[in-house]
Amino acid sequence: MAAPQSTPQNNVNPLPEPPRVSEAMALAHKRYWRFNIVLIAVLMTIGFIVSFVVPFFASSLSSVRFAGFSLPFYVGAQGAIIVYVLLIAVYIVLMQRADRELQAAHEADLAIREAFKAPQR
Repeated sequence: MAAPQSTPQNNVNPLPEPPRVSEAMALAHKRYWRFNIVLIAVLMTIGFIVSFVVPFFASSLSSVRFAGFSLPFYVGAQGAIIVYVLLIAVYIVLMQRADRELQAAHEADLAIREAFKAPQR
C-alpha cells in the first residue's frame, strides 16, 4: 500500500506571479507559435522525404535523370545536402519575419498601455 501523496508547501519563497498579458499579445503569441510549429512540421516533412522516401524508392526512380545523373544518385551525392541547407535558410528567413511581426505586436501593445496610463486632460 502506497503512502498518500502530499504536495510540499513552500511558503518561504513563493513563485512569482507572471505578468499580465493583454488579449492582443496572447493572440499574437498564439499565432507566432502556431506558425512556428506548422513551419517546423512542413520543413521536417520535406527533410523526411529527401532522407527516407527518395532512397526507399531508389530502384524505381533510377530512370529519372537530374543534372545528367540518376535522381537517387544525385540526391544521395549532393542534392540532399543542398535541400538541408535550403531548409535551414527558409526557416531562418521565415522565423525572422515572424519575430518582426511579434515584436511589432509587442510594441503596439506597449503603446496602447502607455496611452491609457497617460494623464487625461
